[in-house]
Amino acid sequence: MNETTTGAGSRTPEIQLASGLFASLRRDLLTDAFAYRPLPPAGTDGRFVRRLPGRLRQEAARLPHAVVGLMAIVVVLLALAPEDRFLPPAGNLVVGLMAAAPVLMTLVRPVGAFWAAMAMTGALAVIQPSGEMGLWSASSFVATLTVLVAVAMRQGPRVAGWMWLVTCATGIVLTVFLGRGELADVFPMAMTSALALLVVSVRYVRASAAQEVTAQQVVTAVERDRRTLLEERTTIARELHDVVAHHMSVVAIQAEAAPYRVENPPPELVTAFATIRENAVSALTELRRVLGVVRSADYEAPDAPQPTLAELDGLLANVREAGLSVEKTVTGTVRELPQGVELSAYRIVQEALSNTLRHAPGARAVVEVSYVLSGLGVRVVNDAPTGDVRPVPGAGHGITGIRERVAMLEGEMTVGKTAAGGYEVAVFIPVRRATEDAA
Repeated sequence: MNETTTGAGSRTPEIQLASGLFASLRRDLLTDAFAYRPLPPAGTDGRFVRRLPGRLRQEAARLPHAVVGLMAIVVVLLALAPEDRFLPPAGNLVVGLMAAAPVLMTLVRPVGAFWAAMAMTGALAVIQPSGEMGLWSASSFVATLTVLVAVAMRQGPRVAGWMWLVTCATGIVLTVFLGRGELADVFPMAMTSALALLVVSVRYVRASAAQEVTAQQVVTAVERDRRTLLEERTTIARELHDVVAHHMSVVAIQAEAAPYRVENPPPELVTAFATIRENAVSALTELRRVLGVVRSADYEAPDAPQPTLAELDGLLANVREAGLSVEKTVTGTVRELPQGVELSAYRIVQEALSNTLRHAPGARAVVEVSYVLSGLGVRVVNDAPTGDVRPVPGAGHGITGIRERVAMLEGEMTVGKTAAGGYEVAVFIPVRRATEDAA
């Protein structure tokens, strides 16, 4: 049995195309045509506006409104010009105000201003004789062109195309029905408006593309910083895992071997060490379960122990071989610190010196390590770059990593340029004393 389906599926491609075009026209020029859309202030971050004084720069935000008002005045003056006078002065003034009204409407109701301009064209075509510009006198011509440009600058190329078609169709219809002039009289408006709308549309597309690229760059920069932050935290978690896991393993092994070092140990001592070992093994298992998830699939724990401040001289020697002149100063009584503090301090010095190599070629650096009762101070400062070698640009991720390490240890950090043109990284990491931990 053959079935015939009626409805949307039976429409030809031509009908569907015409329906889509009409829907676009209705959406762009008919739906909410007279909605209130005030003209926003202009941006004050342009290349030339930025150089203006403060007060004048604020007033520059109203420049588009001033231009629209100026064009409305020009339209009125054109209506009062001697060559355009075909009515008494009062009548010419009314004609000028009629032509200027759509121009002023673009400030608050842009699409409605276009329809008002079309209505003004029809009304003035009835009472005005056709001139060199066809249906349009000088005042109505300038008013219509101003409205087209102002609306296209705000609504975009598609609306500009629809307005051009409607304007040309209006001119053709009025010419045919009024019987004034010939169809060729529509040509000046069609060509002039087409050229103006083309320039405005190109500018609109370029501005939209630049704005989209800027927004994408901002999003990319935010995502890059976030990814760098997560990578640095992952690295810190891995190192923390290795440090704590090593110590917990040592505790478990010593607790298991301790009873065998004492001859005939009491049962209470054996039980206590067994409990210590069980707790250490349980904590180690839990630690691996929680922190081990941050390891990538191809990550391998380092065979060698993590570096400490005792190996700082080796780091400075490697940096000197790379061409950086660096000196080390140690103040206070050197003592053993928690391994997490030692590792973070080592990494901070390493990253600060790497930044110096990249951004300050030829400069001299000084590393200061200060042992105080309440913690550890680390300061890395370099001179201004010298020589002909150009600095290598960076994204600032090294400072982000240092900041994360300092925040993890509840420390303080200051970074910035020095008065001599160099750069300084100063960090203080608090260290609790054994008596405080015991309490």
